Amino acid sequence: MTDRRTDGAPRSRTLFIKTYGCQMNVYDSERMRDALAPLGFRAVDAPDGADMVILNTCHIREKASEKVFSELGRLRALKAQKEEAGGRMIVAVAGCTAQAEGEEIQRRMPMVDLVFGPQSYHRLPEMLARAERETGAKLVETDFPVEDKFDHLPEERRVDGVAAFLTVQEGCDKFCTFCVVPYTRGAEASRPAASVLAEARRLAAQGVRELTLLGQNVNAYHGTGPDGREWGLGRLARAIAEIEGIARIRYTTSHPRDLDEDLIAAHRDVPQLMPYLHLPVQSGSDRILAAMNRKHTADDYRRLVERLRAARPDIALTSDFIVGFPGETDADYAETLKLVDEIGYAGAFSFKYSPRPGTPAALAETQVPEPVMDERLAGLQQLIDAQQEAFNHQTVGRTLPVLVEKPGRKPGQMVGRSPYLQPVHIDGDPDLVGRLIACRIDALRRYSLFATPLDASPEAGAPAEHRRNVA
Repeated sequence: MTDRRTDGAPRSRTLFIKTYGCQMNVYDSERMRDALAPLGFRAVDAPDGADMVILNTCHIREKASEKVFSELGRLRALKAQKEEAGGRMIVAVAGCTAQAEGEEIQRRMPMVDLVFGPQSYHRLPEMLARAERETGAKLVETDFPVEDKFDHLPEERRVDGVAAFLTVQEGCDKFCTFCVVPYTRGAEASRPAASVLAEARRLAAQGVRELTLLGQNVNAYHGTGPDGREWGLGRLARAIAEIEGIARIRYTTSHPRDLDEDLIAAHRDVPQLMPYLHLPVQSGSDRILAAMNRKHTADDYRRLVERLRAARPDIALTSDFIVGFPGETDADYAETLKLVDEIGYAGAFSFKYSPRPGTPAALAETQVPEPVMDERLAGLQQLIDAQQEAFNHQTVGRTLPVLVEKPGRKPGQMVGRSPYLQPVHIDGDPDLVGRLIACRIDALRRYSLFATPLDASPEAGAPAEHRRNVA
C-alpha cells in the first residue's frame, strides 16, 4: 500500500529513469513518469538514493542488452546501500529487453523487483503496489494485454520544451529476419485519430510547437478517424497541422512498403510537414533485401525517392544500413555503396549486423567475419559522412526558418533547429524560445550552423522557397 502523509496526500518519493534506444522509449519513459506522479514520485537526475529506478531498455543490438546488465550490477550496490540505511529501492527493468529476456534478467539479477514489457507500463502503479505489499515478490509482466494501454494512461503529460514526441502507432508486422521488434512490441496497432489529436491539442496548449509522430512503422498508421473511416498518416498529419500552435510535424520511423501516395502528397501540400524524412533501406543489394524479408528492391526504393523529390524538391533523406548481413558478399556491399552514392543522404545510421536471439538471421550459417564487417562499415560511414558534410555546407548562405528551443551555452546565444534538424546558433534573448525566426545561415562548424536572425514569422513552417511553390 502506498504510504501517505497525515493530510492524505502520497508521500514524496524519488524516481530515476534511464532510457536506452529509440525515441519511442523516450516517449514511454515520459509516460511512466506521468503514471507514477500521482503516487508522489518526482524525477531525479541520478539513481543514488532513489526510491525507485527504472531502466527502460532496448533490444535491437547485442551490446544494448549487455549495457543493461552492466548497469544493473551498479544498481545492485546502490540498492544494498539503501537497504543498509533502512530504506528500500525498487528496481525495475522495462522495455524491449524486459519483454524478450524477462526470465534471464530474473536469473542473472535476482535483485530486480519488476520486469515488464512496453505494452504493460500503464499497469506500473498496480505492479508497484504489489511489489511493495508482497515483500520479496519478483513480478514479471511480459504478456501483450488485450486492453489499449493509451486508454489507461493519465491524459495530462508534463513536457519540457517546445518539441515533443507523440506515439501514434506501435508494433510491426513485417518480420524482417534480423529484427526482434515484432516479438517485443507485438503486432502493428494504431491509436484512434481522435485520441492522437486530443493529445496533440493538450501539448499545443502547453506551448509545444513541434511534434514528432512515433511508431515502429509509423507510416503504417491506420487509425480510425472521427468520421468512422480509416485514416492513414497523411490524413492524420493534415489534421494535426490544423491545430493552433503546431508549426512543425515530423514522423519516424518509416518503412518503404508503407509510404503511400497520400503521404507523399501531404509532403507537397502541408507546409508544417518538415522536408526531412528518415526512410531506412538497410541494403542496396536485392539479394540481401530478399534475405532480410524487406519485401522491396533497391529500384523500388529509388522510385519512392523520385516521387518524394518530385512532390517536395527540397526534401532531405536519412536512412539505416546494416553491413555484414549473413551471406553478404563484396558485390552485395558494392551495391549498397552504389545506392548511397546515387541517393545522396543528409545523414544515416549504419551498423554491423548483430545476431539477435530468436530471429531467423541469427541461425544462418553464412555469418560474415568480424574484420570484414569492420572494413565494410568504415567504408560506408566514410561515404555517408562525406554526404552529410556536403549537405550541411549547402545550407550556408540560405535563409531558413529556425525554431528556437533553448538558451545556448554562451550568454546572449540561443539554439534552435532548422527544418532539417540541424542545430542552429543565433544571438538573441530567451523570449525567442518557441518562435520561428527566419535566419541567414552564415557558417558551419562541425555539425552546427551559425546564423543571423532576420525576422520572426509565426507561419514559417517550411523554407521560404517551398512556401512560394505551394502558394
